[in-house]
Amino acid sequence: MRVTQSMISSQTLTNIQNNNSKLANLQEQLSTGKKINRPSQDPVVATSSMRHRTELREIEQYDRNVSEAKSWMESADISLDTVNQTMQRMREITVQASNDTYDENQRQAMAEEVGQLISHIEDLANTQVNNNYIFNGTDTTNAPVDLAGGHFPDADTDEVTLELMDGVEVPINVSADQIFHEDMFADLQELKSKLEDPDTSDETFDAFLSTIDGHLDEVLRAEAELGARVNRVEMIEGRLGNQNEIATRIMSENEDADIAEVIIDLVTQESLHQAALAAGSRIIQPSLMDFLR
Repeated sequence: MRVTQSMISSQTLTNIQNNNSKLANLQEQLSTGKKINRPSQDPVVATSSMRHRTELREIEQYDRNVSEAKSWMESADISLDTVNQTMQRMREITVQASNDTYDENQRQAMAEEVGQLISHIEDLANTQVNNNYIFNGTDTTNAPVDLAGGHFPDADTDEVTLELMDGVEVPINVSADQIFHEDMFADLQELKSKLEDPDTSDETFDAFLSTIDGHLDEVLRAEAELGARVNRVEMIEGRLGNQNEIATRIMSENEDADIAEVIIDLVTQESLHQAALAAGSRIIQPSLMDFLR
């Protein structure tokens, strides 16, 4: 095969252009910090990166759901703890009322305090998070308790659930009918009425303690159940954090350029490019002179 001068010149120009492309690619990696910047540069790496980015977006959404769940649960936990303390105070008042050393005026003062405590429990039943009532199931726009209007939670209140991992849904609310039901408020109102009645016997208040204790048990059961769910949510949060860390690391290994290696390759490629240009100038220039002659 006869090798002509034009073939040598053409091959030299092709090599220089290839060197230019490699230089441009290395410079792009250095400026962006990424192995590839277009899917066409490496479809396999690009596909893997898109898969990991999708996974990270899903994890970020689950993280937002976990934050929402914790907000509801923490608010519910604070409210239930306050209800517990309020009921404990009512129990103390009931014990005091069973002591015959208190006169009518003192019992009236106790009745007034119980009335305030009942209103406080109503407020706690109507706790809101981001303008959503957290104790009224999926009906988050309406207050579950309205003593003045005689409205109380429905017994079949639906659970509010959030998906915290793929296929894992967790109820985040406490149903109001477990605690803030009509019977509880009726019993508390009865306590207030008995305190207002000077003829109520000490024994009546003694007997009423078991009623108060029954409602306290309901609050404690709800707190225990909620605490178990909070623990589960925190474990899920930890797993999501681990998944996020792993996915981020794999994605980084997949698409992030090794800057030190890129710099070495760039210096090497620049040297090769300069050598190719020098050699090319010696190869191409004589052919042009010969052509002109």
